[in-house]
Amino acid sequence: MFEQAPLPRLSLVLGGARSGKSALAETWVLAEAKRRGVRPLYLATGRAWDAEMERRVALHRERRADAWDTVEEPMAVAALLPTLPPDRPVLLDCLTLWLTNHLLEEHDLAAETAVLCAALYAAPGPVVCVSNEVGLGIVPDNPLSRAFRDAQGTLNQRIAAAAQRVVFVAAGLPLALKSEPTS
Repeated sequence: MFEQAPLPRLSLVLGGARSGKSALAETWVLAEAKRRGVRPLYLATGRAWDAEMERRVALHRERRADAWDTVEEPMAVAALLPTLPPDRPVLLDCLTLWLTNHLLEEHDLAAETAVLCAALYAAPGPVVCVSNEVGLGIVPDNPLSRAFRDAQGTLNQRIAAAAQRVVFVAAGLPLALKSEPTS
């Protein structure tokens, strides 16, 4: 779909768990890095809290192999983004885990979202963000889960508003939600 087009300044890839969103985003960033003759940068926000999460992180690392430079940063993404070289495309995977990390530390999610959005807007090179769409299911049965769902929806909306490209992935198939011309 977008594989041949240069990456815009900011892209967002949304989808459910195991929808194929990370694989699609990786394809885009690898293609852009090849076009620019640089190594892509993977900003990984996941924390391995348990054995299942350890397996997920290992699968992502295995899929990346040696093709990427990886920075594992679960929370301070906003501070890191402005320091990156302008010619390197960046994959930020994923906003959902980043938000979870801040929620678990009991940070002000609205404030953290604002800081991240400002950093993404000021990032020196193209950034592709991956995020889960968590608002399509049933209403969670507890206040913490509802607060997380609402904060995730707000974060996704804020990033989507700023992004030039937004794609929703379901069953490995991308659906373009927004595509503005790159400058």
